[in-house]
Amino acid sequence: MTITAEASKSATGIPQKRRGVIGFCFLLGTVFGVILTKSEVVSWFRIQEMFRFQSFHMYGILGSAFAVAGISVTLLNRYHVPTIDGQPIVVPPKIMTRWGTRYWAGGTLFGLGWALTGACPGPTLALVGSAAGVMLVAAFSALVGTWVYGWVRPMLPH
Repeated sequence: MTITAEASKSATGIPQKRRGVIGFCFLLGTVFGVILTKSEVVSWFRIQEMFRFQSFHMYGILGSAFAVAGISVTLLNRYHVPTIDGQPIVVPPKIMTRWGTRYWAGGTLFGLGWALTGACPGPTLALVGSAAGVMLVAAFSALVGTWVYGWVRPMLPH
C-alpha cells in the first residue's frame, strides 16, 4: 500500500511533516515567551529604564541577542545550511538610497510604537499570556498594522 501526499494530510489539510514543524515552532515560541518573561524583558519598568538610560539590563540583553544573531547568520552562510524544505538560505543585500529614508522612517515608527505601548512586538504575546490584558490592545494594533502594510505594500516603492 502506497501513501500519497494527499493521504498523509490531516483533516486540516496540513501535511503530517508540516504539522510536526508547526508544533515544534509553537513549543519553541512558548519556551521563548517564558524566557522573555522570566528575564524581565517584557517588563514595562525595564523598558522604561532602558529609554531613560537608568539601567544596562535591556541593553545587555539586546547586545547579546545582536551578537548571537550575527554569529548565527555567519555560520549559516559559511556552512550553507538549507531551510527545512531544503532551499538555500539567502539574505539579500540592503539597498541603501542616498538618505536611507525607508530605514530611519521604519525605525522611527517602530520606536514610537515601542515607547507608546511599553513593549516590543516580540514580547507582546508573552505579556498577554502572563495576564497583562491591556497588551491585547497592543497585540491587536500590531496585527492591524501588519494587515495595513500588506494592503499598501504593492503601492510602496520596494
